[in-house]
Amino acid sequence: MNPALSHIGNQMSRLTGVRAIMKDIIETLRSGAGREFINLSAGNPLILPEVEQLWRDCTTELLASSEYGEVVCRYGASQGYQPLIDAVVKDFNQRYGLQLTDRNVLVTPGSQSLYFCAVNVFGGYCSNGTLKKVVLPLSPDYTGYGGVSLTPEALLAYKPLLDIDESAHRFKYRPDFSRLEIDETTGCVLFSRPCNPTGNVLTDDEVKKIVDMAEAYDVPVLVDSAYAPPFPSLNFTDMTPIFGSNVLHCTSLSKAGLPGERVGIAIGDERLIHALECFITNMCLHSPRYGQAIAARAIASGKLADISTNVIRPFYQQKFQVLETTLDRTMPDVPWFLHRGEGSIFGWLWLNDLPMTDWTFYEQLKQAGVIVVPGSTFFPGLCDEWSHVQQCFRISLTGTDQEIETAMTRLADVTKQVYQK
Repeated sequence: MNPALSHIGNQMSRLTGVRAIMKDIIETLRSGAGREFINLSAGNPLILPEVEQLWRDCTTELLASSEYGEVVCRYGASQGYQPLIDAVVKDFNQRYGLQLTDRNVLVTPGSQSLYFCAVNVFGGYCSNGTLKKVVLPLSPDYTGYGGVSLTPEALLAYKPLLDIDESAHRFKYRPDFSRLEIDETTGCVLFSRPCNPTGNVLTDDEVKKIVDMAEAYDVPVLVDSAYAPPFPSLNFTDMTPIFGSNVLHCTSLSKAGLPGERVGIAIGDERLIHALECFITNMCLHSPRYGQAIAARAIASGKLADISTNVIRPFYQQKFQVLETTLDRTMPDVPWFLHRGEGSIFGWLWLNDLPMTDWTFYEQLKQAGVIVVPGSTFFPGLCDEWSHVQQCFRISLTGTDQEIETAMTRLADVTKQVYQK
């Protein structure tokens, strides 16, 4: 059968970003003819024993409770499972001195669905024909943003400033406020903090400046906090979550060990929450309740925040140290720069003046038995011509220490070869 797809059907049936190259990676791994690859492409968090045990314990409690049938065998409210909402409200009020009520929280089927809903609620064409833009103030950013808008032309990303330390081979992206425009044509602003793929953490002052610029035009600011405190706390530098009347703090339990259950949480003004709740109701009635029920226990007990700080964060921070130590030791004398490791589960490598595209380098690196992700997949919405886009690579920290060290040594060898040609 060859059904005729609608305009939206054609758009949404295409793979974008990293998902567009996963087919190649899967085929490479399958057709390796016995060859061993070190695969540092995945964004799938590792299963840490302490984290898995937490979710096992919460599941055991749920199974033994009288509410099990109510959770699994009945429909629920579109806003989310009430004990989870209550646990989030209490935790954030105590932790950050807020005055949230249950009307300030919405549970979604993962954070990806949250951004899909929000981007299409606040961005796109209005009834009068005007286009409301979805602004990404700092590019590169999460590849998934490239596929969430039903109006692709609404997505607009801004080229950043580069803070470069040549002697240390480090750099950091910063927002270019001389170029960033947020005005009456803006529908919403969206960015991740800490950032997937770069590990960048916008400073508190930078976030507040973006929020203030948006507030002047009643524009919502969605802060993708999938790696932020209090869970999973994958920030390696001090940072404070920013809240405000126009801020949607969007968190996820995926990197806190629960990616399979798809639990996203939005915290913000009740008018923003209500609009998104209506979208969720029309799309899927409500989020799955089993994951919400065990998450309510993990958050209310304080155990999730504790494990995030004392287990998840130091585990990945140590992985990043292996990455940077190996690169410092093995990389040749070429203009290479590693983004400052401020958070997330990735490293971000920039090979300045790379004499080929990132995709060609990716292919050559595969020949050396190493798989990373070409960086050009992480610049959705960027209209500027910029050679930098094809000079970067995302490196997952989900390998063993030995795998990361071996992979970076091989990457250094390939880098030396391609710059000498």
